[in-house]
Amino acid sequence: MRTKKWVVRLTEEEQQKLRAMLRKGTHNSRVLNRARILLLAHENRYDQEVAEIVGVTPTTVANIRRRYAQEGLEAALYDRSHPHRPPRLDGHQEAYLIALAQSTPPEGRRRWTLRLLADRLVELGVVDGICPETVRKALKKTKSGPGSKGSGVSPPSMKSLSPGWKTSWTYMSDRPRPGR
Repeated sequence: MRTKKWVVRLTEEEQQKLRAMLRKGTHNSRVLNRARILLLAHENRYDQEVAEIVGVTPTTVANIRRRYAQEGLEAALYDRSHPHRPPRLDGHQEAYLIALAQSTPPEGRRRWTLRLLADRLVELGVVDGICPETVRKALKKTKSGPGSKGSGVSPPSMKSLSPGWKTSWTYMSDRPRPGR
């Protein structure tokens, strides 16, 4: 077997903290698996052995060892925060998109599609470029998409041809039941 590149040496305090986490089980499964990995790695077990016990890949074990050795316990247990990406559409652009989605569709079309909306926003110079998925997310957020009710861009829904079941149940509940 290969020698371990990143050796895990937990302090007594760190071991107690990890064992308490596992005993309580209040953290998510990723954090608990990482705690198990660190405790097993501290026992000088190889990555393959730890991976089989915990149910992860040896690469995951190696990555947790490395993060512990380089950055400490908290970095090995918890995911890094991801920087917040700015929205692809600002308020003005989003408002323009909603107005466009509620307008009359192009000649020869019954309704707007996400691709048509994205292409029209680029044609009109509202945005430099946008994909249909971004259009979908923006419209879903505002409930103004091509498939939403009352937006004027979806075909009218058909009403049910059968009477509601609750009506018949209410009618039947007033009658005495046979055998009772």
